[in-house]
This record gives sequence, structure tokens and C-alpha cells, in this order.
Amino acid sequence: MSLRMPMKYKIILYVLALLAINISCYAQQEIVSEKKIKKWVNKKEWASGLTLNLHPSFNKDSFYVAYHRNKKLWDAAFAFLRDQNLEEIKPGKYPIVGEQVFASVTEATSHKIEDVKWESHKNYVDLQYIIKGKELIGVADTSTATITKPYTVDVINYNAEGKYYTGEQGKFFLFFPNNAHRPTIKIDGYDTVKKIVIKIQTAKAE
Repeated sequence: MSLRMPMKYKIILYVLALLAINISCYAQQEIVSEKKIKKWVNKKEWASGLTLNLHPSFNKDSFYVAYHRNKKLWDAAFAFLRDQNLEEIKPGKYPIVGEQVFASVTEATSHKIEDVKWESHKNYVDLQYIIKGKELIGVADTSTATITKPYTVDVINYNAEGKYYTGEQGKFFLFFPNNAHRPTIKIDGYDTVKKIVIKIQTAKAE
């Protein structure tokens, strides 16, 4: 006695097989070697003439993936940073690509370290650059941090142990959703800091 599989089940199995092949091919395409990513970062074609450098604290893998997922948004952010007269730009909010990419310029006093919270963002990458002055900026991985305030309006707060860097002219920071950061910490001798923060959307804003 032979058992024949109904046609509808054959079709389902065929579709599942096609999906498995497509997923496998996509996964293979997504695998990029560390050497290739490093070469891409160092070549700086992504900068489109921007002369500022990336601060060494940034994550190369996160940058490569985020840039290639939303190239137009990143290109717009870098073009804005490149084309502005940062010395003369006034404090305020500047739309670049609607609410997908926008800049905030501040000129304000820094804070005591105990008054600054660790934070991360879900929907936006932070590009932070010090135009005038200096400030201390903490960086930590969210996987090693403890949440103290759950997600609200694209901010999560933490307790964390991280590394601290001096933010100053010439190098900009990139903070991805897995990067807890603690900016605007006062450095002696620099009471007022002029700074630009460009938000680059990674997902649909909530």
C-alpha cells in the first residue's frame, strides 16, 4: 500500500525549501570579514570628503552594518557635518532628513560626573562632536550594564563601569544601541562646551 502526499503539502514543503535556500544565501551575503570592514573604515569613502576622524572607541562592525542598511541617511549626516561652518553655527535643532536624521547644537556648561547618567538609545545612533572646549565621555557595552530606568522616549538609563575618553576637536564619537554612554562630564578649565549631536535613525522611531 503506497501513501501519496496531498498536493497542498507538497506545495508547502516546496515553499519552505525555497525559504530555507533564500535565508541561507542571505546569511552568507551578510558575513563580512573583519579585514574587509577595517579596510572599508580606513578607506573613508563613507566620509565623502569629511576631514574629521572617528574616535577609536567606535565599533567597526556596528558602523559597517548600520551604514550599509541606511546609506542615504548616513551620507546626509556626514554631508551636513562636512558642509557646516561649525564655529559659526548657532545652538538649536536642525532637520537634515526630517525626523530620520537631525542635528542638535548646544553651547552649555558641563556637569559633575555624579550628575550625569549612563544612557543608550534604541531608535537612533548618536554622532557626537565637540566643536569648542573639552568634555569627558564614558563608553560601556549595554550587555555589562544594569538598567536603572527602562526605555522611555528613546532613552534607557543604566549603572555601568566603562572607559572614559576626552571629547575634543578633530574626532567624533558614534554611539550605537548597544553602546551606553555618559557625556557632558566636566573637565577642569572647560566650563562651557559647544557641541553637535546628530541623530541617525536605525529603526522606526517610537
